[in-house]
Amino acid sequence: MKDDNTDIVRVETEGEIGLICLSKPPVNAIGVALRKAVHDAHTRLLSDPAINAIVLYGEGRFFSAGADIRDFGKAAVQPTLPEVLKALNDSAKPVITVLHGVAFGGALELALATQARVGIRGLKVALPEVKLGLLPGAGGSQRLPRLVGLAAAIDIICTGREVDDTEAAATGIVDRLVEGAPREAGMEAARDVLAGVLHARQTDAQMITPDPPAVDAARAKLLAKRPLLAAPLKALDAVCASTLPVDQGLAYERTLFMDLMDSPERAGLVHAFFAERATAKIPERASEAREIRSVAVIGGGTMGIGIATAFLLGGFPVQLVEGQSDRVAQARAGVEQNLEGALRRGKLSGATHAAALKNLTCTDALEEVASADLIVEAIFEDMNAKTDLFKKLDAICKPGAMLATNTSYLDVNAIAAATSRANDVIGLHFFSPAHIMRLVEVVVADSTAPEWVTTAFALARKIGKVPVRAGVCDGFIGNRILTQYRKASEYLLLDGADFDQIDAALESFGFAMGPFSVSDLAGLDIARMTRQRKAATRPPEERYSRISDLICDQGWFGRKTGKGYYLYDGSNAPSVNPGATEIAEAERRVLGKDPEQFSDEEIVARCLTAMIAEGARALQEGIALRPADIDAVELFGYGFPRHRGGPMHMADQIGIDTLICRIETYAAEDAHFWQVPQLLRDMQKNGQSFADMNA
Repeated sequence: MKDDNTDIVRVETEGEIGLICLSKPPVNAIGVALRKAVHDAHTRLLSDPAINAIVLYGEGRFFSAGADIRDFGKAAVQPTLPEVLKALNDSAKPVITVLHGVAFGGALELALATQARVGIRGLKVALPEVKLGLLPGAGGSQRLPRLVGLAAAIDIICTGREVDDTEAAATGIVDRLVEGAPREAGMEAARDVLAGVLHARQTDAQMITPDPPAVDAARAKLLAKRPLLAAPLKALDAVCASTLPVDQGLAYERTLFMDLMDSPERAGLVHAFFAERATAKIPERASEAREIRSVAVIGGGTMGIGIATAFLLGGFPVQLVEGQSDRVAQARAGVEQNLEGALRRGKLSGATHAAALKNLTCTDALEEVASADLIVEAIFEDMNAKTDLFKKLDAICKPGAMLATNTSYLDVNAIAAATSRANDVIGLHFFSPAHIMRLVEVVVADSTAPEWVTTAFALARKIGKVPVRAGVCDGFIGNRILTQYRKASEYLLLDGADFDQIDAALESFGFAMGPFSVSDLAGLDIARMTRQRKAATRPPEERYSRISDLICDQGWFGRKTGKGYYLYDGSNAPSVNPGATEIAEAERRVLGKDPEQFSDEEIVARCLTAMIAEGARALQEGIALRPADIDAVELFGYGFPRHRGGPMHMADQIGIDTLICRIETYAAEDAHFWQVPQLLRDMQKNGQSFADMNA
């Protein structure tokens, strides 16, 4: 046996078999250095006359999580990944790849280029490039169809979904599926290849049968589901090219890949990918998280039920407290319904579903939370009710328990002050439905202990959420920006745009629903209560639109009453409510407003600029740590289109000069609402971008 090692690749020989081991922790990312090391190792083993077969495998938890995304957009460095894979595909000596853990993106493309693949049970593979606004650019769109057929390849590549070990074996992605260690499995497979027991084949030489019906069906589905995204459709075009001679198909794939690499869609999706991970960088991260073994949730309404479900899905024992005895059974039924839905969607197995049900306790007795490590308050949004409850919890809960409020807007410092343990109080702002929506704003009060912040972040990750640190202010990060977004849309309506035009423009931009459709869904009466709460502090110079209030006066609260801005009859798609249109027109006449005409582009520009300006103020005040945190809030809690990257990412695309010019132009109509944040002035002066702040 002979070893030839580098820091990231180990090369050894055993008899007539050479082995190349990826050893670049933590995930064996295939960056420039690793792919060059693999290429060099393969070249050396090819030149060794004693070697007749080569095994490629990985060390650690994964074979490889794929390409290093930080390399995207940089100048190509030799050898490129396509060049490395061509060398493997053309190898005069068979290369057997052993896949374990995960093999995503470029890692799977690498395996597809070798002559045989062995999967270790538990494996997951994927070509997830479309989720980053790309397509497989190193031969994946050409080689996968040659192994699994056109229809299966379209499904896997155009969705970017993960494929488990059983499907990988059934479709032919792996030639065999075994138990055991990757090295030993590779050695056995190599011996079988040399003995003719396991058939080795050059992927590029495989034939593929055209399948026009599958292509047509896939294109129609993508256009219906993702009409704004270019990557899935270009990925489909690339897969279709696999029916061409392989060199032509690879060249076409590369052209499409480079087109996408230069696109705003790719930049936005990659930014979103990194924004999700950047939120973990918090000032308190040096503090050690405390252990949380049990959770109590107070409030059996929609939010409390969702939060309880989220913790149950995370494996925690949960005690749900509903103060009204006659509603306890209803609250339990709501959680059980959520868990049943998770079972149907495959989020729970039969065993984990049974365990979650066993972990759920429902009661009307507040005293039962005395032993819980974490107590999450999720009652209605009223300061007096919340402070009264926290006074009771102060007396009931054990020392060292974490007391969290799910308030959407209220002052967490004031809630903490109602207790004698303000250092144990924190905000955990979930978003409805809480067991599905991924965002949690971790609201850090003045006295919150640092270890509770790190604990909150660890808990959020454990239950599959994206935590974002926020300071205390009205609405924290997300809702304060939402307030400005809604005001901008309401002013557009007041000034002459139709609410359905505003919704349509923002939906064309990428939002799943426009602001007025969202208001109908949430309940117009809920937003009205918030406006009433803030009425006493509303500046006299602030414009106020009464249109939504006047719609509420009719008893029209949106979907739940069948009428709001739109009409809902339960069968057809919502249609414009003529009564709401009449109210808007009448209010304009009362104000003496001549309706203005707004293009869809102008509608989007105003709403987006309002969001960006408020985001800048949140940064200026220290409520948000960095622009990427604001983007994460909007992406994971408010439906901001992921391929746009978030409002602060878009601000850099628009440009600071343009944003300031816009705000100053709009200020001629409304100098109170449209004010240039000082941060934008400073950025303009210093030539700074929001991306610079993230770095």
